[in-house]
Amino acid sequence: MRLVTYASDRGPRAGVQTETGVIDAWDLIGGDGEPSLRRLIAEGRIDDLRGAVESGRGEATMLSPGGILTPIPDPDKIVCIGLNYRAHAEETGADIPKAPTIFAKYRNALVPDGSTVKLPQASRKVDYEAEVAFVIGRRASEVSVDEALDHVAGYTLLNDLSARDLQGLTMQWMAGKVFDGAAPCGPALVTPDESGPHDGIGIEMHVNGERRQSSSTGDLIFSVPELISTLSQWMTLEPGDIVSTGTPSGVGLAMNPRVWLEDGDELVVSSPQLGELRTTISR
Repeated sequence: MRLVTYASDRGPRAGVQTETGVIDAWDLIGGDGEPSLRRLIAEGRIDDLRGAVESGRGEATMLSPGGILTPIPDPDKIVCIGLNYRAHAEETGADIPKAPTIFAKYRNALVPDGSTVKLPQASRKVDYEAEVAFVIGRRASEVSVDEALDHVAGYTLLNDLSARDLQGLTMQWMAGKVFDGAAPCGPALVTPDESGPHDGIGIEMHVNGERRQSSSTGDLIFSVPELISTLSQWMTLEPGDIVSTGTPSGVGLAMNPRVWLEDGDELVVSSPQLGELRTTISR
């Protein structure tokens, strides 16, 4: 299934994206209270929803442009992994990490598919990073690699927009990672039965129609189950937490000469399994 959060006259709600529109998840399976996708995941209702959809219940509604929001607008955590594709680590001149390199983003960074992101005035060197992200489906604390995939609710796309000049100001990267709109995400959360194997998800970045990045999660240094297992030793991962797995080679930082995002640039992160995430840049 392709799960979304959509805007309605009742506020943001969880839905199932189909070829004919969006079916409201909570109308389909019933339940009072917060109608969010995060709650649906936390309460383990995805299988209930799948059964209801397969039975043919529910009526799809076509949404106007901008009707799809970020899949999880309110995560407790957005954990990002740096230098997790070997070729990207090599193109930046960094050593291959011995353990996952992590940093965080916050909710202010999340914007949905089709958004226009205004570059921060404090930076003149903003870069793109196409990434595959996954969402935690069950609480994960000290889980083994073999058990890790049982804790994945699904996969989505994320663009880790990075202000390189701010990123390099200190020993920590986060100053360049947290500006408003720095994490376009979506459009849908694709459940593992539809996304396929965790190590076979394709990922590309096109900037103004030019392909800049192309790879798959098969090239991750630390795989999805390894990331979950390691992170769960360091912190408890909660349902709805977003983990972004890193970016392939081809970022603007590594080009010669270096290329930074400019007013009017059109970015498309795409995946045959996960769809397309479009963002426009403004200054």
